[in-house]
Amino acid sequence: MKTTITWQNQMAFSGTTPSGHSIQMDAAPEVGGQNSGPRPTELLLNAIAGCTGIDIIMILTKMRLNPTHFSMEIDASRAEEHPKRFTGIHIHYVLKGELPEDKVVRAIKLSRDTYCSVSNSVNAAFTFSYSINGEESKQIK
Repeated sequence: MKTTITWQNQMAFSGTTPSGHSIQMDAAPEVGGQNSGPRPTELLLNAIAGCTGIDIIMILTKMRLNPTHFSMEIDASRAEEHPKRFTGIHIHYVLKGELPEDKVVRAIKLSRDTYCSVSNSVNAAFTFSYSINGEESKQIK
């Protein structure tokens, strides 16, 4: 999977996802942005919630269960110092309908432990490289 993100101005970046959707990101005005889009950290939280939500709906559907309502409340804490990473993320699932508790718990656990690629990617191994003015790409070690 590949994507390209392009600097627009000040702190704003835009890109097109591999599935063809446009995305805009920006920083808060107090750090030089114009608030023209969500912060990358906000997108990360929404991506985690969306990923696990999709998993849970798919699993419950396979169990022949049909929620009448499903939402999530995400509460995240961040470190005070840079890189201000997330130190804790709590997802509270709000479901309604004829849903046996054991089946809901199983769906949540399967998403958490097996299927949600976003939450399970937070600990991914990262590599970094760069090129300047078209010069050969160099990897940062």
